[in-house]
Amino acid sequence: MKLVYLDYAATTPVAMEVAQTMAQYLTLEGNFANPASRSHRFGWQAEEAVETARMTVAKLIGASNREIVWTSGATESNNLAIKGVLEGFEAGHIITSTIEHKAILDTCAYIEGATKLGHFDVTYLEPNHEGLITAEQVQQALRPDTRLVSLMLVNNEIGNVTDIKSIAEVLKNHDALLHCDAAQGTGKLAIDVADMGVDLMSICAHKMYGPKGIGALYVRKAAEVKVYQQIHGGGHERSMRSGTLAPHQIVGFAKAAELVMANLAADIKQVAKLRDRLWLGLESLTGVQRNTHLQQCSPNHLNVSFAGVDGEILLASLAQLAISSGSACNSATVAPSYVLKALGLPDELAHAGLRFSIGRYTSEEDIDFAIAEVTRVLQALR
Repeated sequence: MKLVYLDYAATTPVAMEVAQTMAQYLTLEGNFANPASRSHRFGWQAEEAVETARMTVAKLIGASNREIVWTSGATESNNLAIKGVLEGFEAGHIITSTIEHKAILDTCAYIEGATKLGHFDVTYLEPNHEGLITAEQVQQALRPDTRLVSLMLVNNEIGNVTDIKSIAEVLKNHDALLHCDAAQGTGKLAIDVADMGVDLMSICAHKMYGPKGIGALYVRKAAEVKVYQQIHGGGHERSMRSGTLAPHQIVGFAKAAELVMANLAADIKQVAKLRDRLWLGLESLTGVQRNTHLQQCSPNHLNVSFAGVDGEILLASLAQLAISSGSACNSATVAPSYVLKALGLPDELAHAGLRFSIGRYTSEEDIDFAIAEVTRVLQALR
């Protein structure tokens, strides 16, 4: 049975070059040591590999190597950014949105109200009629005691891109810090943290052909950007994140970053072409609604709702396509997508919303097969 993978937003396969690089950091014959072991050459070599990788990952987003803190992934980076910043205050206000990843929403829910961190209010911005969060909305929500604004670069379900640079402009004369969850944007868009004006940014490797279990938090090197560690023990990563580092994952992240930087423009062009080919094939079907913005979106994402069919049955019937309804981190629930609901879709269309996400290894034949499969299944179900 033919199977086509179109769930690159959930995770990407590890690039062969990345896997080969990682293999060199696992066994006795390779560079396997603990990078915190400073008493012998094995440890020095591992530390050198980690620091070289730090420079590479920093270059990917236009940062300094001293601004990269290794984490286990974007979820930990998000937690560290939000909790780590707010621990420096006894009370205050946070701005986020209703369409953020659960790693943001659940963290904000945890700190909202009176908690052991202090007393914090959270404002959840609603997307506008185009499915976007705007700088004007942030401006209107700002309070004198706003400590942090946390908004994602690319929405993980629909692929819409937030104009983070404009939001940073709004915050220029305010003390609030700006955090951006860029897990879905890294490797898909050109990113320059200095140009964007962010103070903190969460990224990870497994959305860009690197390994799972490794990510980073960009922390702008400035006196006003203070992040308190949430994992204690050893004072690693400039006392922001303790724990033994995994060189094989870190060098894998760096190798994936190298490949992205070498091919980003070509990748964006090719993936966008395939995404548009897919939409061209689907939009001719009846009862189809595009939930992804036409222009302000990632080249990899296409979220579409299909009227007149049960969402669960539709997804189950498309067994030859690896696609998703909503986020992989929220797939245990059968409730309609909270992101599509926030866009104003009724339950039926929110339930029948499918995310197609395209990547480096997708072919035109894969796209044509997906169009044919969706067409066949829709006709059968209707």
